[in-house]
Amino acid sequence: MAKGNPLQEQLLKAGLVKKSKVSAVAREQHLARHAKAGSAPSETALDAERARADKAERDRALERERKAQSRIAELRAQARQIVDDKRLPAAGEIEYRFSSDGAIRTILVDEDQRRKLSTGALVIARVGERHALLPRAAGDKVRERDAGMIVLDHGQGADGDASADTSEDDAYYAQFKVPDDLVW
Repeated sequence: MAKGNPLQEQLLKAGLVKKSKVSAVAREQHLARHAKAGSAPSETALDAERARADKAERDRALERERKAQSRIAELRAQARQIVDDKRLPAAGEIEYRFSSDGAIRTILVDEDQRRKLSTGALVIARVGERHALLPRAAGDKVRERDAGMIVLDHGQGADGDASADTSEDDAYYAQFKVPDDLVW
């Protein structure tokens, strides 16, 4: 130790400290003296950091949107699969008319299917340009995944407030008799 601290040399000679401890302290002092001062970051560094943070946030937002679109596509595919698996054959001689996409559509049903459609036991779903008859349970599963596919559902109320109005209307119109042979 040619240029050591005289106090360190005296403590070392007296045996109060070890040589390894003296070297460690000397290294720390040297690093503290010669290390670059922790100056404030420059404006360009701050701008670069802000740009990196903005890009990371945009990337996260795009990824969330991509995942949401992927989830929607997955749910639509599940709904189409349910329609394909659970569709009932539309075989019959009675034309059942309903509104879909602003136009009147027709599907052939038998008497039992017509009655079930009017009570809400069957629903009509649209897949692409075609329409399919579905049982209520399958229609509910399709509605959970993509409500836009259900075209006709007489068993589904619009909302809670409308059901109270409907019950009052039903009580009023119950006094009028509707002919049994009325078919739309």
